[in-house]
Amino acid sequence: MLQPWLTGKVIRILDETATTRRFWIEVQGVDRFDFKPGQFVTLDLPIHEQRNKRWRSYSIASWPDGTNVIELVIVLMEGGLGTSYLFNEVKEGSELQLRGPQGVFVLPENIEKDLFFVCTGTGIAPFRSMAHHILNNNIPHKNIYLIFGCRKFGDCLYGPELKALQEKVPSFQYLPTFSREEAGDHLIRTGYVHAVYEEIITEKKKENGALHPANFYLCGWKNMIDEAKQRIIAIGYDKKDIHLELYG
Repeated sequence: MLQPWLTGKVIRILDETATTRRFWIEVQGVDRFDFKPGQFVTLDLPIHEQRNKRWRSYSIASWPDGTNVIELVIVLMEGGLGTSYLFNEVKEGSELQLRGPQGVFVLPENIEKDLFFVCTGTGIAPFRSMAHHILNNNIPHKNIYLIFGCRKFGDCLYGPELKALQEKVPSFQYLPTFSREEAGDHLIRTGYVHAVYEEIITEKKKENGALHPANFYLCGWKNMIDEAKQRIIAIGYDKKDIHLELYG
C-alpha cells in the first residue's frame, strides 16, 4: 500500500561544505516521525509536469529521537533539477511534500558481527543515523568502522562530530580517507576507501588466523559500490554479508 504524501516544513538550513547543505524538516500533522536508521524519504518537487520525474529520494541523516523533525544532507549536483531547486528556491519556512519512511537498508535485528560502514559523499547519511542510534540506545554490538571517502578536506561531512563520537566510544572508529590530498600529515589517510577496509580485515586475519565475521554496508556512487562488492567477495566474504544503497 502506498504511503500518503505528508507536508514537511523546512525549519533550518545550514551549509556543511561549499556544495553540501543540511536541511532540517518538521513533518506536519504528526507528533513524531518514526523510521529505522538507514531509511529514506522521497520528496515531490515542482520541477516537472510528470509526477514520477519530480521525485527525489534522500537518506535520513538524523536518528530516531521521538520527534517529528528529520535531517537531510544534500549535495548540489551540476545540472541537477532537484538539487538546483532545493538550493536556489527552498528557504527556512518553505514547505515540501514528502513520503516515507521507505527502504530496507537497515541494521540487523541482532548485531552479532563487526559492522563496516563504507561510503562516499552524502552516502554517509544513513551511517551517521545508524551509528548514533546504536550508541544512544546502548544496543549490543561489536566494532563499528565508518570508512568515509571524499576528495578534499573541505568535502568532509560531520567530521568534528564523528571524531568526538570516536573519542567517547572505543568500539566506534571513524576513518575518513581523502583521494585528492597529499599524504603530508601521518594522521591523515589518503587514497580510496578500499585500502582501509582491506587493511583492517588483513590485520584481523593475522590476529585470529581466520576471516573475521563482518557485515558490510555500502552507500555512495555506483563505481565505488561495484568495486567494493568485488573486493569483499574476493577476500572470501559471502554476498549475503554485503548490503548496499546506490546514490545518483
